[in-house]
Amino acid sequence: MGMLVGKRALIVGVASKLSIAYGVAEAMHREGADLAFTYQNDKLKERVIGFAEGWGTPAVNCFPCDVGSDDEIDALFKNLSSIWDGIDIIVHAVGFAPGDQLNGDFVDVTTREGFRIAHDISSYSLVALAKAGQPMLEGRNGSIITLSYLGAVQTMPNYNVMGLAKASLEAGVRFLATSMGPKGHRVNAISAGPIRTLAASGIKGFRSMLSYNASRTPMRRNTTISDVGNTAAFLGSDLASGITGQTIYVDNGFNITAMAESDNN
Repeated sequence: MGMLVGKRALIVGVASKLSIAYGVAEAMHREGADLAFTYQNDKLKERVIGFAEGWGTPAVNCFPCDVGSDDEIDALFKNLSSIWDGIDIIVHAVGFAPGDQLNGDFVDVTTREGFRIAHDISSYSLVALAKAGQPMLEGRNGSIITLSYLGAVQTMPNYNVMGLAKASLEAGVRFLATSMGPKGHRVNAISAGPIRTLAASGIKGFRSMLSYNASRTPMRRNTTISDVGNTAAFLGSDLASGITGQTIYVDNGFNITAMAESDNN
């Protein structure tokens, strides 16, 4: 029996088979969770419905939601409550900054509007989902999971304002965990290693980042969406009942290495 049997999970952010959210959905489905999904716009609707049906999830469990709109987030949970009487897991797999913010020197390319958008979509949306989801989480031991990156705590070329947004996101995890803990809910982040997703492709020099990352990790490989999905499934389960307010690194150990040993030694 899977560790998520009997649990219901809302996954926000599936965009393609390369998405980390796709790996999370696969792992949670394998472990027995009932799933629901969001899609950002009509362009992605049929794609997300197709993914959902592949996991045995009916199309009625797929809802539109632009996380930049409180009205759409409220409508999401209103619609979800018409098919489920409660929810156990919310997966926030959303991050965005305008492309011109991710190409060049940080101080030169960062704008007030780019800063606002990055923080609104990548960080505040987690708070908004937690706030709107509270009625459906009530009376359950909920688990809210979001996705971060090492750029929250260390600088790297071209990541720029997304690093600040991810730092805000990780702080939000700690404050949400403290706020929601007395109600029985846990909130955690997974800081994944670089993965070739649609979002990551917008960062200049990402291919060289992948090569460098693989050469420096203790495991000598890059992270996969399955690696992250398995960790998310664990965090969503009762096996992780004592873990909250944490940022869990799933990066093959990249974050611990100041300098990798040469394989030629």
